[in-house]
Amino acid sequence: MFKKYLTLILTVLIINLSFSSAAFAETKEEKEAKFAQKVKTEIAKLGTGTEAKIQVKLKDGTKLKGYVSQINEDSFVVTDEKTGTSTEVPYPQAKQVKGNNLSTGVKIAIGVGITIGVIVLLALLTQNA
Repeated sequence: MFKKYLTLILTVLIINLSFSSAAFAETKEEKEAKFAQKVKTEIAKLGTGTEAKIQVKLKDGTKLKGYVSQINEDSFVVTDEKTGTSTEVPYPQAKQVKGNNLSTGVKIAIGVGITIGVIVLLALLTQNA
């Protein structure tokens, strides 16, 4: 009985190995190009102007903080709010990007939430008085 189960298990494993597909690993260049495209997309969503706050860490270890003042095809420009210094950053040079820009929908939701909170608070206060 044990031999039958062992034979069955080994047969299934051999069949599984013969039909398994090869895993396609990405090269380093493909991963970098994919990440650069992701950075480009996120920067485009963030937009430009003093409201488009950003923190960027470059591959050489440099850290930039400010806002996105310009978006180009191959790069974007980060302007430091304090000094006014502009730095052009090619998308492939960005290692880490953090953006702070609330969309219009989020701003409206926050406003509605605050308004509802104030109304509930006033209703509770007038009910107890």
